[in-house]
Amino acid sequence: MSATARKRLDAMAAKVKASGLKLTPQRLAIMRLLAESEDHPGADGIWRRLKRRFPGISQATVYRTVQLVKSLGEACEIAFADGGSRYDGRKPYPHPHIVCLACGRIIDPELRSLGDMTREAATASGFEIKTFRLDFFGTCPECSKNKTKTMPTRRIK
Repeated sequence: MSATARKRLDAMAAKVKASGLKLTPQRLAIMRLLAESEDHPGADGIWRRLKRRFPGISQATVYRTVQLVKSLGEACEIAFADGGSRYDGRKPYPHPHIVCLACGRIIDPELRSLGDMTREAATASGFEIKTFRLDFFGTCPECSKNKTKTMPTRRIK
């Protein structure tokens, strides 16, 4: 586990403990996966990854734990119009994402101008910006290279 992932896991665990809940092995495994994953897994994907190690783990346990971590401000939800959601435990704060329409891959671009864009939106609208969501959709380099057709209605899992 990288130092960054360890730091994220420790932050999640501290908040769960502070909320008065137990740190069960299943909860810790779910939080660890969120802290380490660069692929923004959905609850179902987390469950599939952990069911071999925890045969009795239910999808409901995974979903409740992900929602708990999210409610504590330690994971960011990326919800899609089709009702599916993916989660980011590495960066639990609002940040932009780029989503491949062909394979569903999600990456976190580093955009230096994001602060300027947020200030410009606040100035232009008069709003006090509290949070944001910024998603870009396209085709990743691998899918472009393989000439995979983009399917805008594809369910992002």
